[in-house]
Amino acid sequence: MIRLKYIANFQKGRIPPELFSQPTPSRIPYLSMEYLRGQTTAPEYAEQEDSIIANDGDMILLWDGSNAGEFIKAKHGVVSSTGAVASVLNVESDFFFYLCKFLEPQIRAETIGMGIPHVNGEFLGNLPLDIPPKSTQIEIASYLDEQTARIDTLIAAKQRLLNLLTEKRRALITQAVTKGLDSSVTMKNSGIPWLGEIPVHWEVSRLAWLFSERDERNQPDLPLLVVSIHHGVTLREFSEERIEQQAEDASTYKVARTGDISFNKMRMWQGAVGRVPCDGLVSPDYVVAASIADIDTSYYGLLFKIPAFSAESAKQSHGIVWDRLRLYWEGFRDIAVPVPPNQEQNAIVDYIEKETGKIDLLRQATERTIKLLQERHAALISDAVTGKISIESMGSTTEASHEN
Repeated sequence: MIRLKYIANFQKGRIPPELFSQPTPSRIPYLSMEYLRGQTTAPEYAEQEDSIIANDGDMILLWDGSNAGEFIKAKHGVVSSTGAVASVLNVESDFFFYLCKFLEPQIRAETIGMGIPHVNGEFLGNLPLDIPPKSTQIEIASYLDEQTARIDTLIAAKQRLLNLLTEKRRALITQAVTKGLDSSVTMKNSGIPWLGEIPVHWEVSRLAWLFSERDERNQPDLPLLVVSIHHGVTLREFSEERIEQQAEDASTYKVARTGDISFNKMRMWQGAVGRVPCDGLVSPDYVVAASIADIDTSYYGLLFKIPAFSAESAKQSHGIVWDRLRLYWEGFRDIAVPVPPNQEQNAIVDYIEKETGKIDLLRQATERTIKLLQERHAALISDAVTGKISIESMGSTTEASHEN
């Protein structure tokens, strides 16, 4: 039994004076979380001088932020200011990595800080650890390397399936709302660059002829609604575990009626838009559009979320940089869109609900499988590093797997 501070030191990274897009002999990759997680293959680079350097296979502890307390294996590069690289003493590094993955829930539960959470260094250093002999450490690490690799391979395959389902869902919606459901119908040039060809019997119109801006206020008894990129317009959920402060003067909030379209001006170019499911209140910074034509607003709620429309929204937005773009009513109303016959709009909505429902069921089942695999991954590490799996069992399992 030994405390963690006697077998490992953590050296926190620093904020680099400048980041660069290209490497040089003195510049190496900056270890951002996106780069370490494989979410980008094009890292930024930082000067090695006066920086904290990690090598391939070193262990980094995320010290600050929403994932504070998570351990991740490093690549060679400059440690970011939100991470700390571990120097391990008298313990096999691979075994120590698995031991720390087992400790993650405890460390994350003890993070401190009112705003941005960060690791409690005193709690971390005083964690008591059961350290087996080095020969046992090596056997445990070898066993976990093999067994967790299999689980990771399964999780990666399931994640690829999720990505494919996301793409299939997006393509299905885009095809239906821009080309209709009859693949044999004659097409024509819509005259709208972002839209391309549409069925010959469809019309086109500026949104100004389909919607008018709604700016009703002073109905504070209505429920609060929120507009998100992934879920469109939904009722705002309040946490039961913490107190959330509501606006003192709800009379400033805009009224959105059932069937209206509402969007976040700052995030419309990312798809933060949707059809309003019930009467409610939205932020004064949102836009509310009420239909003034015989249209199915569910169809337009789907159309407005496809990537091509989001890109057009960005062109009509105002702002110097991407993350500050704002789409105002004046820009929205000038966008030209397709207008299928009303009955066809209804049919498109019904078709999309039916087909995406199937995709969503498969997605939910896949997500449940991933969760079970992740739980198995964590339980396997826990059982191995705490001695619940005997060395003999590890050996027999490994031998059996090689035979298979």
